Amino acid sequence: MKQLNRKIIGAIAISLVTSTAIYATNGDTLIGVGAKTRAMGGAGIAFSHGAESTLVNPALITDVKETEISFGGTIFLPTIKTQMGALEHKSAADVSVIPAVAIASQIKPNIYLGVGMWGTAGMGVDFKANPDLFKMETTLQLMQFAVPIAYKFNGLSIGIAPILQYGSLDIHYQLPPAMSGANVGDGQNQDFGFGVSVGAVYDFKNGFKVGAVYKSKIKMKYEHSISAATAPFGLGFGDSLDQPAEYGIGFSYTNGAHSIAADYKKILWSKAKGYKDFGWKDQDVFAIGYQYDAGLWALRLGFNHSKNPVTIFNQPQKTALDMFNLLGFPATMQNHLSVGGTYRYSKNFSIDTTVVYGFNSTKSADVSAMFGPGATIKNKHSELGITVQFNYKF
Repeated sequence: MKQLNRKIIGAIAISLVTSTAIYATNGDTLIGVGAKTRAMGGAGIAFSHGAESTLVNPALITDVKETEISFGGTIFLPTIKTQMGALEHKSAADVSVIPAVAIASQIKPNIYLGVGMWGTAGMGVDFKANPDLFKMETTLQLMQFAVPIAYKFNGLSIGIAPILQYGSLDIHYQLPPAMSGANVGDGQNQDFGFGVSVGAVYDFKNGFKVGAVYKSKIKMKYEHSISAATAPFGLGFGDSLDQPAEYGIGFSYTNGAHSIAADYKKILWSKAKGYKDFGWKDQDVFAIGYQYDAGLWALRLGFNHSKNPVTIFNQPQKTALDMFNLLGFPATMQNHLSVGGTYRYSKNFSIDTTVVYGFNSTKSADVSAMFGPGATIKNKHSELGITVQFNYKF
């Protein structure tokens, strides 16, 4: 049995490391990690989703009885279309797989421990067949590993989760003949970073809960990736691309089979190296979700709205920034609608499914300072995500 468990854990780790480029929603960050959280629009700061809460608010693993494991993945289907000139082109990077696994257990009467490994964020495009779009290919992959520990005393739960993050970044493209026609890029570069997530939840014992969470900035540096990609345009950026700090508050209310949860979150892109250089702004995120739990099955609905963090400058001296943001990293999604459910096959085993749709976002910028009078770049971006997750309690 121990040998089998080691093989399972090894397979999970390999699947995370080899996952393809992850497209994201709130900037380059998923609206939620885990099927139940995503089904409720990302709301989960004050509403427990079992072991899955390891990935949202570490304090909420105190709602797990004994031991629970959740394992699943999301098939992500983004549609990215970009036009710079007469023709519109669709990015070939249109399918990704995002894995996630979480385990939580009550190890003492008031102490809870968990483990989580998951793909958290990323973005990228593939226009290598389109010379008029510089044959641009970009890939950012992020995964995190965390071990949360939480303590519960009466109605108050507090938790902390040290985080190890792995990141991989690749930016390469081909300059047009008028700019030498050279290939630009230093290949895939990787880094590891450390951070922490701290959370708290208070249960008023009348159906109401309030919660708060803080996630620290994680410093990341991808040697030669950003500096090599931006040098031909005279930008002179460094190679840091920190994952930004974020904080949030939430509340939930449960009355019988009905539950509602709402979160507010702030992502500090403007304080993170790399994103700050590209002009990204701090982002407000609002999430609301509803759950009807009939016992044998449950239904969930959610909506997520976020402020677009990508600045469109439309200034001659910042044309290169507009081009990189809209062509290479078009993280401009703002509105998502989600629906999902759970079916419990027994008291120990259940399956969650979720569908998330990101409504089309269209952004454009004037790039005439670089490509001549009347030149513009236009990006259209929509998303579809399908999540399946298996849960087992023992």
